[in-house]
Amino acid sequence: MALDDKELDILLGTLDVLVLKTLSWGPSHGYGIARWIRQSSGETFRVLDGALYTSLHRLEERGAVEATWGHAENGKRAKFYWLTAAGRRELRSAAAEWERYVTGMAGVLSAVPRTT
Repeated sequence: MALDDKELDILLGTLDVLVLKTLSWGPSHGYGIARWIRQSSGETFRVLDGALYTSLHRLEERGAVEATWGHAENGKRAKFYWLTAAGRRELRSAAAEWERYVTGMAGVLSAVPRTT
């Protein structure tokens, strides 16, 4: 995918944080999570199914999310995920790390050369 395309692939290691943030708004199924990330990123990020479900299973194994089967808005059977207390702690920690990263990156990108 070219850099000038409308949608960007999500950087490796960031999807878990995006999923946790999405679930901080309430329980959702996989399609709803992917849609929320796409919409809230201004159509910039797209989440591929394989990557999403790998992330959800990883988060479930860590105890950050729990899941149960139910029915989606269209009546189809779907697995719904929600954030646990451990997931909320993980989200707070990850969000703080990302804020620091973004601040540092912005500082480097907006820096002007020093004159000697």
